[in-house]
Order: sequence, then structure tokens, then C-alpha cells
Amino acid sequence: MNNTELFLDRLTELFKTPIPGHVIAKARLSLLDYLGVTLAGARGIEDKIANYLKFVNPEPGEITAIGLGRRMNLKDAVFLNGLNGHALDFDDGTNIGIIHLGSPLFSVLLPLAQRYGIDSDKFLKAAIIGYETSFTMAVSIQPGHKEMGYHATGTCGVLGIALAVSSMLDFTREQAANAFSAACVSATGMLKVLDDGSELKPYNAAKSALLGLTSVQMARAGFMGHPDPLGGSRGYLKMMTGREDVRLKEPKMNGTYAIEKTYTKPYAACRYCHPAIEAAIRLRSKYEIMLQAVTSIEVRTYYWAVNKHDHTMIPGTASAKMSIPYGVAAGLICGKAGLREYSLEYVQDPDILALAARVRVISDDELTELFPNMTTAILKLTLDSGEEYVERIDFPKGEPENPLTKDEFSERFTELAVYSGKTMEDAFALMDFVNKMNGSMKALFEYL
Repeated sequence: MNNTELFLDRLTELFKTPIPGHVIAKARLSLLDYLGVTLAGARGIEDKIANYLKFVNPEPGEITAIGLGRRMNLKDAVFLNGLNGHALDFDDGTNIGIIHLGSPLFSVLLPLAQRYGIDSDKFLKAAIIGYETSFTMAVSIQPGHKEMGYHATGTCGVLGIALAVSSMLDFTREQAANAFSAACVSATGMLKVLDDGSELKPYNAAKSALLGLTSVQMARAGFMGHPDPLGGSRGYLKMMTGREDVRLKEPKMNGTYAIEKTYTKPYAACRYCHPAIEAAIRLRSKYEIMLQAVTSIEVRTYYWAVNKHDHTMIPGTASAKMSIPYGVAAGLICGKAGLREYSLEYVQDPDILALAARVRVISDDELTELFPNMTTAILKLTLDSGEEYVERIDFPKGEPENPLTKDEFSERFTELAVYSGKTMEDAFALMDFVNKMNGSMKALFEYL
């Protein structure tokens, strides 16, 4: 049995048994997380989206483009959903897989559910399958995959889409295998999008969504894929790691479904920045520290967080979201690091930028050894009096080990929805519908 057959068989075997209720409940929360960040994302980059729509002039259709107040053809809706879903870098993901899972996946599943009248049970099961597929592949090839310059949201996300859609649309095993093979051919995504103020990181999520859709369309049309796209000297695993001896992880790793391993972001920045941001906010709440008296600000954290996230030159919002120094400065000055603190107004604030310039980020070997099981940051403030204030964060808010409370999740979702232009009543109605949806999803699209 080849690598691909083994991988597909393991996933098939896992999902022969009923999915536990608490996992289904987590899938509902993941959907809500996606809807909130996508609605807000559409608002956050509305000028660029307006320019895009003017240039492209999408053909009309029956599919809802989330947050845009219009319907269009399937492919344009999928692409724009993916773009807006990752626009604010506020969407879910996992540290261990180094991947954003929900934004590309739901960007495809929702439009197809709308087109084909899929019920909520089949939809949520498909989402859980997609999370499991993308995560299992990502964790099998990370962190070397990232070191080679790949963005797993693009390279592994597309694989999850292929199998999720295959399940939701009742593909045969042969069709699902062909969709997976086509997705392996499609996989692409470079991390250069993080550097030097680039604003193309959401493009990787959008491309993953669109290419995932195209992969299943190719399979449905009858195109045959390679029987083992993962293995061999020219297969996916060799391309993505430079090695042919990659051992694939087991689905449901360590006894929990992938969707249970995801974080929910309380801060509107790259997840690598969150431990340091949280440490800053905690220090601010614990002590009355006169920032004028601070002589040095030091962050010790793991290598992956330092690499490409230690910059103090902040040319724009995209750069700010990737900067630990900016996040620490915003946390110390504002006590928050939400949508407002990453707006252009705040990113240009001279006080925040001046403080950010004083933050030194250091890679710590011991903390690196703890990653990805722990994502630790130690923040130390030294005052001109010689006093030191230290805060350590091992599991920032939103991790499975430190989840948002029900009230915190609700507050976050309503903030995102209201930012997008929804009323509080609409936000609560949308939450209530998703939490209770049972059967037809038709009414959901009226909220979006």
C-alpha cells in the first residue's frame, strides 16, 4: 500500500464512527470564528476589495460573498471569502501544525453548501474531515516545511478542502482520491508574503480555497490523478520537505480531533506574537508602571516566534501584525491588541512606534525546545530605578489549554460583526442560528 492509500484509508476508518457531540459543538464555534473574521475582514480591506471588484467585475450568480452584500458566481465568491477570511490575520489555526485551518476550508464549504442545499450535519462533518486532513498533513511535514519557505495554509489547506468537499458531496472513493491527487498538484504558498510590509498573506488562503474548489471540480469531471501523489521522488512529500522518508502522522493525533487542537485569537496579530502581547497586557494590569521610566524591554521566546517577527520598523498594518515589538508596545500602552490597535491610526501612533523601537526580542534555546507543545514568552521590563518586572506566558489565551470563555468568545464575535457593519441584534441572531442549526442552512446566508 502506498503513502496516499494509507493516508486516505486511515481517514476513512476514523470517520466510520460517529463524531462525538462535543467535537460537533467545536465545529460550530469554528464556523462562527470564521464568519466573524471574514465579515470583519471584508470591512477591513474594503477599499482594496472595491478596487478588485471594479477591475474584475465578477459575473453575477447565486452564491453569497460574505460581508460584501452581494451574490456572484461560485469561483469569485470562494476566492473573495478566502481573501477576507485571512485579511485581518485573526482566524484560527494550530501551533503544532503551523497552519491556519478554517479560513480556506469554510470559504469553499459554505458556497458549495449554498449551491447544493447541504444540511448542517453533513456540512459540519465535512468541516471536521477537512480540519483533520489539513492538520495531519501539516504536522507531518512541519517545521521543516516552514523552514523551506512554505506557508502550510496554502500547501496543506488545499488537501483538506479536497477531502472535505468529497465527503460533503458524496464523492466515490475514486473521485475523492482523484480530488486529493489534483489538490497535491495545486498545493502552493510562499512565506515571503510575511516580509517587508507585503499585504499578500491573505492571498495564500484565497488561493488555497480556489485551488481546492478547482481540484474537486477536476475530479468530478473525471480527470484521473496519480495513484500516489504523496510519495516518490516527484511526489508532494518530497516537494514540500526535500525528503522521501517522511512518515505521515496518524489522524486524531494524541486522541483528539484536529479541530479540537485549534486556537481562537484574542489579539489581531500573528499567533507567534500572542504570548508576548499577553505578557505585556498582564504586566500593565498588575502594576502601575510608568513607561517613561522603562530603560529596557526584553522578550525571550522560541526561535519560530523570533524569526521574521522581531522587526521594529513598522511600515503598515500588515507589518505590525507580524511584529512582536509592536504588539508588546500596543499591549503596554493600550492594554489591548484588537482590531482598533492594529488600525492604521494606531500603527502610525508615534508613542507606540517609539516604544516598539525599544523592544529587543531574543531567541531562547530552552523555550525553543518546548515548542510546539508550549508557546512561551518571557517579558522583562527594567526601570531606571533598577526594578524589574517579569511575566511569563506558556499558553496564551485562546489555546485549547487556555480557551476563551463563552462570554469572551461572544464578546469577540459581536465586536467583529459590529465592526463589519452588523447590528448587535444581527450578531446575536447569527450566533444563535449557528449554535442551534439543525437541518437546512438556507437561512444562514441571509445573515451574511
